[in-house]
Amino acid sequence: MAVHAVLFEEKTPYTKHDKLFKELIHTFFEEFLEVFFPEVHQEIDFSAIQPISEEVHSDLIKGHTRRLDIVIETKLKKVDAVVIVHVEPQNSKEEDFDSRMFQYYSLLYNTYRKPIMPIAVFSYPQEWEKREFIISFSSYEVLRFNYKTLHLKKKNWREYIHSNNPAAAALLSKMGYDEKEKVSVKLEFLRMMANMQLDEARQRLLYGFFETYLKLTDEEEEQLMGEIKKSPEAEKLLELPVSYEERGIRKGFERGIEQGIEQGIEQGLVKVAKEMLRKGMPMELIAEVTGLSSEVIGELNEQL
Repeated sequence: MAVHAVLFEEKTPYTKHDKLFKELIHTFFEEFLEVFFPEVHQEIDFSAIQPISEEVHSDLIKGHTRRLDIVIETKLKKVDAVVIVHVEPQNSKEEDFDSRMFQYYSLLYNTYRKPIMPIAVFSYPQEWEKREFIISFSSYEVLRFNYKTLHLKKKNWREYIHSNNPAAAALLSKMGYDEKEKVSVKLEFLRMMANMQLDEARQRLLYGFFETYLKLTDEEEEQLMGEIKKSPEAEKLLELPVSYEERGIRKGFERGIEQGIEQGIEQGLVKVAKEMLRKGMPMELIAEVTGLSSEVIGELNEQL
């Protein structure tokens, strides 16, 4: 089986959607499937996952290839399989998305010749989405291609605050909430962070992702701090490592937010690279997956 997920993103200045989403799903692949696609999660043996080549042939005659953001191989609990998650940020809905989803499926199947479970994940604000691609000739249906979907804006963020799932925590920032709920959403995000046992690199990754898409004003930050102090969990919440954005607000450093996001991403990439090195994966492949230079990966390898 393979899992093929496509993420659609609205464009926001000064953010790196591709890198953020790619790193989030790479780092929390199991947790992502567990919370949003439990029926797929229960079929997969996560002890066997490893990234594979991200290139698939889009034109066999001319030799053109297309690079997919995330390609992960694993086994099902009962049979061998390939699991593929493809993250592709987009700035708007696409009327022909269904045909493109089928094209990706066909390219992947042509490359790997394995069963594929396609999943589309949407985070744009429009309600529009498609779940199938149909080819028909007159009254004869030639093909009906179906894929699973997750539309984040249609999800009620309150349904996920007790999951203690890091993927869900980060993606609260992309779910459906009103502007007046922003402080409450961030408060619940912090509560989830306080209840999860994560190393600092992964905490920074989640902070960086969340604060990229849900930003509070100074006034809202003050309101948040007031809510934290009134909370029964105040002591635990106040012990959390302060995010770089919050440090920037409190100390008045305007460049703190952007710098913190970059550092959080970098730390998460290093964490993933080290884990891949420990599993004996090729350094060239690790460079493709993480975007880190071969020199940096070489240094990390010497540290292990």
